[in-house]
Amino acid sequence: MKKTVHLLISGRVQGVFYRYTAQKVASRLDLKGWVKNLPSGQVEAVAVGTPSAVEAFITWCRQGPPGAHVADVTVTENPLPPDYEGFSVTY
Repeated sequence: MKKTVHLLISGRVQGVFYRYTAQKVASRLDLKGWVKNLPSGQVEAVAVGTPSAVEAFITWCRQGPPGAHVADVTVTENPLPPDYEGFSVTY
């Protein structure tokens, strides 16, 4: 069974390699989906995978990479989206 979540990450999360590191973490967890910067200064992501892998990714998102200061992570569980090929950084 797969789980899908939509995340909005707030704080100092742009310009600190957040997206790049999130992609590496998600790939290591065998997640599918994407991550991107928003004009608001937030980072948005969708992650699809096993419940344990998705929870591990959410835990990482609450911390972020060195240099990030995560103020808040809003998590919304979604129905399964179309299949993603991998986990990508989008623009």
